[in-house]
Amino acid sequence: MENNTIQCRAYVKIANQIKREISNGAYGVGDRLPTEREISETLKVSRTIVREAIVMLEVERLVEVKKGSGVYIKSLPNKNSKEKNNPLPDVGPFELLQARQLLESGICEFAAKLANKKDITRLKNILKKEKELLAQNLDDYTADQEFHLAIAEITQNDVLITLQEQLWQYRFNNAMWTQLHTRILQKDIHHLWIEDHENILNAIQKKSPSLARKSMWQHLENVKSKLFELSDIEDPEFDGYLFNENPVVVGI
Repeated sequence: MENNTIQCRAYVKIANQIKREISNGAYGVGDRLPTEREISETLKVSRTIVREAIVMLEVERLVEVKKGSGVYIKSLPNKNSKEKNNPLPDVGPFELLQARQLLESGICEFAAKLANKKDITRLKNILKKEKELLAQNLDDYTADQEFHLAIAEITQNDVLITLQEQLWQYRFNNAMWTQLHTRILQKDIHHLWIEDHENILNAIQKKSPSLARKSMWQHLENVKSKLFELSDIEDPEFDGYLFNENPVVVGI
């Protein structure tokens, strides 16, 4: 029996439904699945949910994604297969980004109220490090992580700091996130995140909680939109609808 926490995730439900159809003979090895948009419209879920389901099936090596062509059945589900022992369960990449957006915008707002000269200097040094690594083509996202963690540490709240660290553990130990990045061909997008970090730093330096919150929210919205755009396997005309329910936050 599947774990109840996993069952409630929309992308897992969609992936399991596709697996059942494969097992029942609706598709054979080599067959092409309906398009992302067709599955979305048929099942009445957002395209992000469908995309996460496809990534999950890729991780399980059941489908193969061919850029510009579609999704093809690679192998049949093995009913006797067991889940790998992973201390952190896989979550959808866009699900993870949504969680980060909700949490980190609040952290950034709080940090803008508490930041001192030492904190600002630290953030400036990290941003400088990001730019230097990017110039050397050493874009491994370690400085990106350091920037976000440094903002959490400004709050001096151990719970918020721990939650921030856990979100990055999901980011670096997530098979679905890794799989998504294998489909992203453009490698020169980190400079966009650096520009966002500059906006966040400026807002914190101005001690503007509302601007800091908005800047962090927009940064992670930009990340979601860009990853969704670059991971599109069918065409660039995606609908931009990232979640079934996008939260409305006062002040954003």
